[in-house]
Amino acid sequence: MFTITPAAAKQIKVAAEQGGTEGMALRMAVRENKDGSFSYHMGFDEPAETDKRICSEGVEVVMDPSFEKYLDECTLDYVEMDDGSWQFVFLNPADPHFVPPKLN
Repeated sequence: MFTITPAAAKQIKVAAEQGGTEGMALRMAVRENKDGSFSYHMGFDEPAETDKRICSEGVEVVMDPSFEKYLDECTLDYVEMDDGSWQFVFLNPADPHFVPPKLN
């Protein structure tokens, strides 16, 4: 199942509040690139009747059912990068280019 960490959920809720999209679902999409890696896309949207729906950390997530096979074991996190910036990262063992993070 697709999951969201508490840090990512907090930032998603902040973004929804700032963008005036509170109450909308977080839509996830993924595209498989020519080299086999994945490109991830997300934004706030109204759920469609045919969407797969998931709730993780209080965030409603929707996706077209065709993306479920790509996102089934994926985790969305919000982390501080080496340069001090913060960004969303997708930890997805289904992505052939995925490298697990090194734990300090």
